[in-house]
Amino acid sequence: MEEELKCPVCGSLFREPIILPCSHNVCLPCARTIAVQTPDGEQHLPQPLLHSRGSGLPAGAAASPSPDPEAAPGPACGGGGSGGAASGPGGGGGDHADKLSLYSETDSGYGSYTPSLKSPNGVRVLPMVPAPPGSSAAAARGAACSSLASSSSAITCPQCHRSASLDHRGLRGFRRNRLLEAIVQRHQQARGAQAAAAPALATCQLCDRTPPAPAAALCEQCDVLYCAACQLKCHPSRGPFAKHRLVQPPPPPPAEAASASPAPSAAPGAPSAGGGCRSPGGASSGAGATGGGAARKFPTCPEHELENYSMYCAGCRTPVCYLCLEEGRHSQHEVKPLGAMWKQHKAQLSQALNGVSDKAKEAKEFLVQLKNILQQIQENGLDYEACLVAQCDALVEALTRQKAKLLTKVTKEREHKLKMVWDQINHCTLKLRQSTGLMEYCLEVIKENDPAGFLQISDALIKRVQVSQEQWVKGALEPKVSAEFDLTLDSEPLLQAIHQLDFIQMKLPPGPLLQLEKCCTRNNSVTLAWRLPPFTHSPVDGYILELDDGDGGQFREVYVGKETLCTIDGLHFNSTYNARVKAFSSSGVGPYSKTVVLQTSDVAWFTFDPNSGHRDIILSNDNQTATCSSYDDRVVLGTAAFSKGVHYWELHVDRYDNHPDPAFGVARASVVKDMMLGKDDKAWAMYVDNNRSWFMHCNSHTNRTEGGVCKGATVGVLLDLTQHTLTFFINGQQQGPTAFSHVDGVFMPALSLNRNVQVTLHTGLDVPTHLGRPKLAAN
Repeated sequence: MEEELKCPVCGSLFREPIILPCSHNVCLPCARTIAVQTPDGEQHLPQPLLHSRGSGLPAGAAASPSPDPEAAPGPACGGGGSGGAASGPGGGGGDHADKLSLYSETDSGYGSYTPSLKSPNGVRVLPMVPAPPGSSAAAARGAACSSLASSSSAITCPQCHRSASLDHRGLRGFRRNRLLEAIVQRHQQARGAQAAAAPALATCQLCDRTPPAPAAALCEQCDVLYCAACQLKCHPSRGPFAKHRLVQPPPPPPAEAASASPAPSAAPGAPSAGGGCRSPGGASSGAGATGGGAARKFPTCPEHELENYSMYCAGCRTPVCYLCLEEGRHSQHEVKPLGAMWKQHKAQLSQALNGVSDKAKEAKEFLVQLKNILQQIQENGLDYEACLVAQCDALVEALTRQKAKLLTKVTKEREHKLKMVWDQINHCTLKLRQSTGLMEYCLEVIKENDPAGFLQISDALIKRVQVSQEQWVKGALEPKVSAEFDLTLDSEPLLQAIHQLDFIQMKLPPGPLLQLEKCCTRNNSVTLAWRLPPFTHSPVDGYILELDDGDGGQFREVYVGKETLCTIDGLHFNSTYNARVKAFSSSGVGPYSKTVVLQTSDVAWFTFDPNSGHRDIILSNDNQTATCSSYDDRVVLGTAAFSKGVHYWELHVDRYDNHPDPAFGVARASVVKDMMLGKDDKAWAMYVDNNRSWFMHCNSHTNRTEGGVCKGATVGVLLDLTQHTLTFFINGQQQGPTAFSHVDGVFMPALSLNRNVQVTLHTGLDVPTHLGRPKLAAN
């Protein structure tokens, strides 16, 4: 509430607030700072008339306090002593300071002002205009008062930026908001008592409790104070918070400790610790009260200062006194008792507050929901991080296992190659040693000079040498294995897969939410609408709508597609259907929504169908009246279709000339439409003239009954698909039921007529109680 009690100019609590014409409030001292003078008088504005934002006091205001804060002048014009009244030809300086105004050229009370300074709150204030050189302050004040007396002024609301012109009374012409003053005073007293009683301890910044629990730790990274419970809930020591440093909460600053105990005394007129506006007379923020226990000063009429408000002007929407009614501008206005209007406006405000209270309650619940979402996001984030780490660790472990397998293959290949080379080395070494020994032996034999002895062994030596030579066949001196390894690791697909490793949406779509406010029924059709729950990020490819048979039977699919609105026609009348919907995506089919129950209409409302009728049929009266342009009989169908239940409608004969034979009944949609109804096997009808009627089907005439039609006659048709009968009534007289018990399917109301007949259809009728359900006559 404290924001409602702060002045939009100085940003501090209101002091002597006045009500602007736009209904906004502003401090009286601040109003003087934002009152704007016309360009003619603005160049003479002296510096002593300007206010500083820090104290909100005009120069010299503390030296000449005014007994009435509402009529308190600004700086005194004329003499500069510390005495009382201002002097000079301009009278009281405050009167002239209050008369700053600006009129537009059309005297509309609205206008623009010259460029000026801007306060930290975004409100324009008067520029600092120095006094003329060589002039004293008293002379400057006198000159200013004399110039302001002849100038006009206006004040611009700092909130809505609407300008209002000031009259001869200046700012005193605006009403004083003493009710707001009293509320500010109570708020200051309550805040001072609460600050004095509350310990100067740091409190948790996330607590939902009131007051918050004392802080137990301060996170240096988050810069947030936590109590023990909120620390465990909102700042767990795991995941991204594991590296945060928690320290003891700091002691309260000296300024906070000082504000906890009120100052022992304050000099009158001294500025408050909050830098708020002070009245020129140094009065406190109470409604003209000198202390917290003083009685409140009730507002008086600004035009008759000695009179209290007693009535309420309904036209001007303002309280008035009795003098305003007798001699003022409200004498001809409608007035009401002040107390009655007070109670009435209080009741209106209370009623309006109920709506705001409901919205505030919803906002609080929404904030709780958001905080729960924050907690869920935190927990889900930690869970997903742990899951991601586990999945990546599993990938690394699988890669490590595969690396071990590949290393084993390389080791086996290396050992195989080494074995082959060593075997070849040993084999070649053995053969070389044998060949070398044989060569040395043969050389020694050749050195001998014994021919006979040489010839005895020469043949055997020659064979041995030849055999030894044959052992060195082609390829025997070539390595059996290569030093190169024929193993190539194809890691490119795996690297691409690692680079493409990302999150995919594999969750099933959630159950849709049925929008009950858009679900409806009309006749024998139902319309359903649905949507996905909020914060749903799962992709949805489409929806499947299912409907039962109206008797509590099995569900069946009636719609599959991407739309979220669907209408199903051709259902049974007076039936209760259950409907549900589910979403599907590439990940699968999600759960069903809640089941909605829909009740079709008890009775059928329909008209003649212009699309199914013969081209010679002429429809009017919103397709409820039919005639024909041909002398031959033509057929027109109704827009409803029946397959279950009992249905009744009537046709009123508006015109009947030359004794034609109109036919009334039901038919299939494929009935022949260029001949009398009932002449084919797709229609069941009663055709009637002015004396009697017949039932006709497949061009067979049966059940002749006396009684015909004329202008003004009413023909009733009763279709009972439970007993499979079709009954006709002429002016309430039953023409006899006709059975078609072996016929199932969908039937539509039908009529055949020529240009000599005009009928009007009446639907949405209950079965008349005096007609009842006729029993089929025994054959």
